[in-house]
This record gives sequence, structure tokens and C-alpha cells, in this order.
Amino acid sequence: MIDDFKPSEPPAPSLRDKLDSRAETPKPASETFQTPAEVAAADDLKQTVELPNDQTAKPKKGSGWRDKLALHWPPGKKEWIVAAAIVLLGGLGAFLIIHSHHAKPVATVIKHTKPKPAKPTTVPSNLSGLPVDPSLNKLPVTAVMIENSLPARPQSGLGTAMVVFEAVAEGGVTRFMALYQDTSPASVGPIRSARPYYVAWALAFQAGYAHVGGSPDALADIKAWGVRDLDQFHAGPYYERIPTKPAPHNVYTSIAKLNQLETSRGYTSSTFTSFPRKKEAPAKQVTAKSINLILSGPLYNAHYDYNAATNSYNRSENGGPQVDANTNTQISPKVVIAMVIPETNGALDASGAYYSNYSFVGSGPVDIFQDGTVTPGQWTKSAPSSPLTFTDAAGKPIPLNPGQTWLTAVSAAPKITYTP
Repeated sequence: MIDDFKPSEPPAPSLRDKLDSRAETPKPASETFQTPAEVAAADDLKQTVELPNDQTAKPKKGSGWRDKLALHWPPGKKEWIVAAAIVLLGGLGAFLIIHSHHAKPVATVIKHTKPKPAKPTTVPSNLSGLPVDPSLNKLPVTAVMIENSLPARPQSGLGTAMVVFEAVAEGGVTRFMALYQDTSPASVGPIRSARPYYVAWALAFQAGYAHVGGSPDALADIKAWGVRDLDQFHAGPYYERIPTKPAPHNVYTSIAKLNQLETSRGYTSSTFTSFPRKKEAPAKQVTAKSINLILSGPLYNAHYDYNAATNSYNRSENGGPQVDANTNTQISPKVVIAMVIPETNGALDASGAYYSNYSFVGSGPVDIFQDGTVTPGQWTKSAPSSPLTFTDAAGKPIPLNPGQTWLTAVSAAPKITYTP
């Protein structure tokens, strides 16, 4: 079967026959060129030894590889297979070399896992809009009546109250109601008596109401409206009289003490409608740089100067800066709100002065100063317990900057003036 694949020509002479032939017919001395096959055959011949009966010995061990590499012509089956394998392997190697050299690098896709945003550790304060620990929003709001007569100045705690209401109490003398929740000054005062409009403003925040007595109408409203009463007359241990000021201008407390008093009476949190807030956006062109609010006279009128560096309004009274005695720094709210609320005389007090009355339920004009500008609008309060709201000319709520908000009741629109 193997013979079927061999060529039809006579078999090629063996290597031994070639060597014998060359031994018998020596080549001329000048013919020195030998093919590689001839050189290999000659080397093999040198390694043979003569055996008896003129038989040629097999090559010595280690010389067989030369026979295996010796070429036969015409080529046999093995030669064709080896040649084909060499061609195939050579072609495959060349293909791999060429394509590995010119092949474009394979892009490695790296998946980037987007990190989950960290949970915020603060939330906006319900009272001020400033970022605070969430636990602070669970505390009760505490409202404190703070005197503003000349012997009471400078007061303690006004600079760190987040909401402050201002109006005339009696005889042209103004009074403040300061609200606390996310701040807790160690000294607040001097504390004075209640008035109905302050009680209604405090009620909208479900605040504990700290005061020292009050007008007959105010004390009656506290009971009728279910206000969280923190009257010093019935909670003496939570208040103190300081020796550096004369009575009745010397009643002080701390927010920590008032919180203890509230807890003892079950006032552990407050539910109320917060003022809508926005991000601060100082105006490129200031239109309300200086503000004047006329309340009664030079001793009690309020003046503000816009502070561009802090985007707030520095407050002054009686021709000089109004400072907080706790910090000895000027009070500077982020938002100043001037509400036009009609004022009338109420009953006479023990000294013969008229208590002031304000129509705290209803609506009226308002000017809101923030970011160096003014936004006119309308204030509304539909009931003593209802929130105080502010809307613009289109009826939309006016958002406020986070931080301290100072609200002043002014009896007529012409008593609100400002300059660019």
C-alpha cells in the first residue's frame, strides 16, 4: 500500500552506492567544492569500520541523526510530509508575528462603582433654617419676654435667639419676645411681663412662654388659649435675680433651666409651621442699605445697616450698636421684617401708662429685608394659634434666609423707611 504513493521512477541510489562510486573514481584535485549532503556523507563514512566478509558496519551510536536529515531525491512520502509541516508551521508563525505586531490593543473595561452618598448628619432647623443635629428639632420651642427699658440694657441672649418679635409694651417702651430651640444661652434676661399679641405669636410656635406676670388681658388669654405657661410667679426655682441690676430689671434664667421646667410639665416638643427658607443670595446691587423703623421715639426706634461681608443687618438703638451682653457683639439678624399692624391704647397699668394693643389677627402690609434688598408683601394671621405667613404681590410665600429673623410691629407704613 505504501508503494502506491512512491514515484514511478527507478529507486534512487543509496548513500552507500554513492560513496563506493566516488571511492573508485577520484575527482580531479582542482574540484574541491562539495555539497552539504556530500560533506555529511563523508563524515559518516569516516565513522564506519570494516567488518569481515567485506560487510560495512552500521554507524556508531550517535551518528544516526545525520542519516535522518539526509535528503533523498526525488523526495519520498516522509520528505513531503515534513516539508508540508514546515511550510504550515512557518506560515502560522509569520501570521502570528505580523498580527500580534499590528493588532490593536484590546481595551480593558473597568467598571467604576459610584459611591453611595453619605447620609447627611444635619437637617434644617425648624425654627431658624440653619443646619442642626436632628435631635434639636425634637426639643420644645421656648419663648422668653425680654425687657428693653434703659436700665435693662444690654440684654443677654438676644443675639442667639433665632426669632425675635418686637413691639411697644406700654408708654412707648418696646419689649422683645425671643424664641429658642436650636440654641441654648446660659443667661437670658432681664425677663418682664406678658402682653396678648406676644402670647398669640408664641402660640403659633407651640412654645413654652416664659414671663414675669403680665397684663390682665394677657394672663386671661394664656389660660383661654391653652398656652404653655412658664410664669416666674409659679416657677421661682427656675429663675434668679442677679445682683448687678436693680429690681424689677434683674430677673434672669437660662434655656437649660427652662427646658427642665418644660419637661417637668410634659412640654417635650413643639409642632408648628416653619417659615419657608431659601439659600442666601446677596444682591449684586444693594437697594436697602440702611433701614429706619419708627416705634415711639429716639430711645426705642430701630436702625439697621446692611453688612455685605456677613449678608446681615447690624442693629442699633439710641444712636449706638445694640449688643448682646453674653458675647459683647452687635446683634445682626439675617432677615428684618417690618409688619404694619394698627396699634391702640389699652387699659391703664398700675403706673398710669396705657398698655399697648395690636390687631395681631388679620393681615396687613409687610416689608422683608434680606440680601441687601427689600421685598414688599402682606402678612397674614387668621387666628391666635395660626402661623404668621408672608406672601408677595402674586400671593406666593416669601422664603427667608436661614438664620436669625427679627420681626417688628410698626403702626403705620410711613414709619418704615430705607435707603439704597
